[in-house]
Amino acid sequence: MIDKINRYFAYLSGAVLAILVTLVLYDASMRYLFQTGSVALQELEWHFFDIVILLGIAFTLQKNLHVRVDIFYDSFSERTRHYIDIFALIFFIFPFSLLIIYVGFDFVMISFEQLEGSSNPGGLPYRYIVKSLMPLAFVLLSLQVFSELFKRFKALS
Repeated sequence: MIDKINRYFAYLSGAVLAILVTLVLYDASMRYLFQTGSVALQELEWHFFDIVILLGIAFTLQKNLHVRVDIFYDSFSERTRHYIDIFALIFFIFPFSLLIIYVGFDFVMISFEQLEGSSNPGGLPYRYIVKSLMPLAFVLLSLQVFSELFKRFKALS
């Protein structure tokens, strides 16, 4: 179930990425061909980039495509890799996710209370909506940690 939820968010992230590519192409064309640009459009690109990254984190863990030192990892047996994964999930990824959720919740609440928007002239309002994805992304990552732990323990038994 957790894998399906994170797969759904990954598909959403992919759709946003396609829109982002189109926006960047349009923005770059307008800037370099017609010497015109938009602060709001550039901020929208950053917001879409945030969405792509934040909603893709848990799926990256699910597909085991996250960053690590593969030089050593690849030479280990599958059983040893499972132990390393379990250790990393319990002692690194999960605590870090909880920390980001804890800190991020206050960060988002302050942003909501202030109805934070862009400080740039012509910038986008409602920045607090994009910031609210930060705790959500790490809740999804925490759930994915449990799914991955279940898979690793099952593989070891």
